[in-house]
Amino acid sequence: MQKRMGEAVARVARKVNDTVENKKDSLDLANCKLMTFPVGIYKAMRSVIEEIHHISLANNELKSLTSRFVTTFSQLRELNLAGNYLHRLPEEVASLLHLRAINLSRNRFRRFPEPLAAVAALETIDLEENEIAEVPAEKLATMASLRTLNLRANPVGPEVRLLVRPLVPFDLLLSPEEPIPKA
Repeated sequence: MQKRMGEAVARVARKVNDTVENKKDSLDLANCKLMTFPVGIYKAMRSVIEEIHHISLANNELKSLTSRFVTTFSQLRELNLAGNYLHRLPEEVASLLHLRAINLSRNRFRRFPEPLAAVAALETIDLEENEIAEVPAEKLATMASLRTLNLRANPVGPEVRLLVRPLVPFDLLLSPEEPIPKA
């Protein structure tokens, strides 16, 4: 087990070093079995943090995202957090002024992550395969840049389907309604 952990740490270190040495604008730490975002990365990436526009932390084991992560990577345009155990986002997400796309599919959200409603540049929100039943339609309707909200495979109720449609000027992706079983 320790050998596997050592390999995982080495893989993360290689990816971070590659991003720093090649001055890339993206950091891909998908499929690294991360339970938290490694604190050492902040220091290792100090020289390129302002240039990082895309981060993928997909398919890890993250249960939360820290406010430090959000405020450190303030220039993010795309953030992929699909396939984790997240159930909420820090309020500081609202400070990501350049964020255009966020993928939160296959997580544990029971409610729409409301800090996203304050991100003015956000064009795409993917919340497929969560546990969201209610959506703050009024807040979403004020999101001028939003083009697509994916809520497929969520238990949104029929009232959400009726409420949201006339209010929102973006594409709302929902799973087809289940037919009502006959008695």
